[in-house]
Order: sequence, then structure tokens, then C-alpha cells
Amino acid sequence: MPMELTQSRIQKIWLPNDNRPALPRRSCGPQLANSPTVIVMVGLPARGKTYISKKLTRYLNWIGVPTKVFNVGEYRREAVKHYSSYDFFRPDNEEAMKVRRQCALAALRDVKLYLTEEAGQIAVFDATNTTRERRGMILNFAKENGFKVFFIESVCNDPRVVVTNVMEVKLSSPDYRDCNSTDAMEDFMKRINCYKASYQPLDPDDYDRELSLIKVIDVGRQFLVNRVQDHIQSRIVYYLMNIHVQPRTIYLCRHGESEFNLKGKIGGDSGLSNRGKKFALALNKFVEEQNLKDLKVWTSQLKRTIQTAEALQLPYEQWKALNEIDAGVCEEMTYEEIREQHPEEFALRDQDKYYYRYPSGESYQDLVQRLEPVIMELERQENVLVICHQAVMRCLLAYFLDKSADEMPYLKCPLHTVLKLTPVAYGCRVESISLNIEAVNTHRERPEEAKKGPNPLMRRNSVTPLASPEPTKKPRINSFEEHVAVSSALPGCVPQEVPTQLPGQNMNNSQKPS
Repeated sequence: MPMELTQSRIQKIWLPNDNRPALPRRSCGPQLANSPTVIVMVGLPARGKTYISKKLTRYLNWIGVPTKVFNVGEYRREAVKHYSSYDFFRPDNEEAMKVRRQCALAALRDVKLYLTEEAGQIAVFDATNTTRERRGMILNFAKENGFKVFFIESVCNDPRVVVTNVMEVKLSSPDYRDCNSTDAMEDFMKRINCYKASYQPLDPDDYDRELSLIKVIDVGRQFLVNRVQDHIQSRIVYYLMNIHVQPRTIYLCRHGESEFNLKGKIGGDSGLSNRGKKFALALNKFVEEQNLKDLKVWTSQLKRTIQTAEALQLPYEQWKALNEIDAGVCEEMTYEEIREQHPEEFALRDQDKYYYRYPSGESYQDLVQRLEPVIMELERQENVLVICHQAVMRCLLAYFLDKSADEMPYLKCPLHTVLKLTPVAYGCRVESISLNIEAVNTHRERPEEAKKGPNPLMRRNSVTPLASPEPTKKPRINSFEEHVAVSSALPGCVPQEVPTQLPGQNMNNSQKPS
């Protein structure tokens, strides 16, 4: 007989009604039928591996696939407090080679823990992995644990790009905290040469023809893809083929204040208020002052964003995907009216705002899926101004700032304010610019009852996938310093102990909007 089903009150999805215990909600996206995946980075130092790792992890977490980066360099810094020189990376330095292998094994142990016990679905193993012996060790590890493996090799033969990467990222590494830039640059280039001596690139035409991989050549100039196994790997390939590293600026703002904003109504398709029209003119002046080359302007298909864009006297493109979240039966109602007419729905939304789906409408989770094509195109573009809506702007902002599903619905995106986003090495710099036109405040703070509720199981944040804090931090690996022969210090460097920092705990420098 057909199984009886019950509709969940928050997400409005059908579940079996057979008194079985509910499965834990592991992620914000659809559950993957495939086994967990280990993404293995490959390439010489200063080829953008960590940049790709962090950016890809941010994307996967945003679409709801729990992902975490395991950077072997952080394990090495934890084990070896005093970095002296490139001699540590010489292939004939046997003691150092033992340390480096132990660090890789420690990282793999944590990968296994994350994928088997912490509800992770993808682990990014961020290291050089330049030899077939090291990659073979990882493949054996994955086979023993039933994990899939996908290799991402970053190849860059342009010395200008390498030098720029070293200057922007590597010289600020803890390894060179007390070095002048000239000595640090010289040491790091020698470190690269140490890896070059034993580097064995992936060979999809012969030795590695059975592996699933993508080679990213010269920062996206060319790609080589081999044996994509499943849906998630195809999404990873698609994402990597859309990102670029060219300097650009993304501007996010809401439409000008609308007539429904004044009345406290949500949704609908009302036009701008008088103050909203003033904002549109002020936005035009702001855009002119920015003096941006080839600025693209995107709007939703709703009247209030189009009216705002019309004042700019620039071509603009309408995206249906940028329309405001669909409030279903609650469209064009005030929150007071929703509380009176749909008290249960009002309370349910406060319980779990990200997952809550309006009857006949959408949830924030739905909105993220709808906005994925917008994110892909934003990654392809250079300077873009997106004129959108509150919930939409929150979702876009959460992607760029790596915010969790729990935080996303409460991000502050006030009317008549422009957020200027500037992508930087491992994150995004944010500047909040008010155009000094008064407007109503449409932000609803998180209810006190929701604040007291249980923390979500998963965070989108690629830094701390588990929201619950660990009561005590245990060192992931023992100190290997006794194995390391101390090399002579670099000229201009004062050896200093690097503070212990557990892998995955280095918070990015993204600024929060006020």
C-alpha cells in the first residue's frame, strides 16, 4: 500500500509517517547520493592552489555542500615552530621529509574524521602533492575509506603571475614574519626550485588517464578535464571555468524605497516612493563619481528596481533570478497582518528563517539555488552594479563574505546604502556607503526565542564547519621539532616562535558591513 506522508511545517516537504526517527539535517542543500569526495590540489608553490581551495570551498558551502579545507602548510607550521630557510624543503633533507610526510598523514586523519563523523561531504586537501608517490598515498587512503578523489592541478608558466602571487600572499606568511621582503622573496623562489626538482605533473594522456582531474593552466587561459565522475565534480569544473583573478569591483544595493516599504508590506510590485526616487538620482551621481570602465548594471524584473536603474542613464539587464523572495500567501501583507492571519506560519519562520518556506512561496534555501546562475555570471564579469532586494542581497552578500546559513537571513542590507565589494587574495573587502537619503528601516532582528534555540549542525563557513565550539583544543599532531636539523637563519630574519594555530582556524579578513 502507498506509504502515508506528512508535510513538514517549516520546509513544506513530504516525509514518511511511520514513526521512524528523523535523520539529522546534514547540510543546507540536497543530500548527495555519492560517497564523500576528497579534492586534491596539485602544483608548485605560488600557483594559486590555496586561492582556488578557499574560493571553491566558499562556493560549495554556499550551495549547501558541507566542505572544509585542510591546508598541510598549517600542519607543518604547527609542528615546526621555527622556520629558518628553504633548506627545509630540499628533497635531500631526509629529516624534514619525514616531518612533511607526518604532517600530510595528520591532515588525512582529520579528513577522514571530517567526512565520516562530522557530516562533511567534501574535503579539500590543500598541498603541493607534486609527486606520484604522494598522490598514490592519497589514492590508497581514499580507496581504504570509500572516498572519491578529484584532482585540481594549477599550472602557471608566466613568471609575472608567480612573482605577483608571492608578493601579494606569500611574503605575509608566518614563515616570513620577521624577514624583509627582499630576503623573503629570494628564499621563497629557492623553495619553489626545491619542488621543481621532483615535480611530476598530472599526465591524463598516459600515467593518470584513469584519474578524475582538471588542469587549470595559466590562471584560466586553458583547461584540461579528464573523467568527471559525478554531478558535484561537474559543478566544480563549471565553477572553476568561470572564476578569474582580474581586479574588479562589485556594487550591491537595494532598490529605492518603495510605496510598500512605507506601508510595511512585503513582496508585491509597487513603485518607488518620493524618497526612493531621490535615491535613484543620488545613485546616478554616485556611479558617475566612481568613473568605472564598462560598468554592467543588473536589476530584477520588478518595477522598483527598474525605476531605480532608469535614473542611471545606462544600459541595464533584467534578471528574473534577482526577483525578491516569493512570500506566497503572505505577499503584499504586513508582518502584523501575517501574525494575525497566519500565526503558526509567523512563528515557524522565526524558528528557522533559512529553511522556512512560505506556503506557495520560497525559502532562503530556495533563493540560494535560484541565485546560483547570478553568482556564476558575477564571477565571470568585471565591474557590476546589482540593484536588487533585501533577501536577494543577503544571499549574494553571504556568498562573498562566507556567511553561514544561520547568519544569512539576518544580514543588514539597509535601503539607500551601497555595498562596495572588492575581491582580495583570500576573501572580500567590504565598504558600506550611505547615500544620505532617509528611508524606512525594513530589517527585522532575530527574535530572542530564536537566539535561544539550538545552533545549526552545519555552517557554510569554510573556516569552522561545525557551529558548536570545541571545549578544548587538542593539538592535531605532536611536535616534530626534535627531528628537524636547525638550518642557519636567513639574513635579515630573527627566528621567532610562530603561535600555534590549528588548521582551519585562520579567520579571513573580510570586513562585516555595519
